[in-house]
Amino acid sequence: MSSDLWHFAEQLYSQPGVETACLELQEHGADVCLLLCGAWLGVNGVEYNAERAAQLRAMSQPWQEQVVMRLRGVRQDWRARAFEDSQLKALREQIKQLELQAERIQLERLAGLATQWPRSDQPSVGLWLTSLSAPLADSGRAAQNLLCDSATALARL
Repeated sequence: MSSDLWHFAEQLYSQPGVETACLELQEHGADVCLLLCGAWLGVNGVEYNAERAAQLRAMSQPWQEQVVMRLRGVRQDWRARAFEDSQLKALREQIKQLELQAERIQLERLAGLATQWPRSDQPSVGLWLTSLSAPLADSGRAAQNLLCDSATALARL
């Protein structure tokens, strides 16, 4: 692939509006790492098919639920108390770093699964994102569209 998934995810996440869109998609139940992988596959011309999407979901879901979401839950639970407790604030920051490391591992695993998948000349970002998204309300679809547009624009740079 033209670049590694982690590097692509960092670049995409830094684009205007993408962080907010990802957080919104996460609130709608989407696995943002899975969506970032889908965007990466799409801009790299990896041919979409439902079986590949299912393989990505099967690999991603246990890690997301058992590791990433548990770390995120602890971090979020401590948010209010950390404002008043400097030691808890420091621990919360360590949890945040662990959560980020867990997401990086998840992206590495997803990329490893997809390394041998065939490519085409046709970008398929929209297909990948639609398939890998949780059912979305209208506001979630707008965030998904922003993610798709931003990934496509980033690929042109």
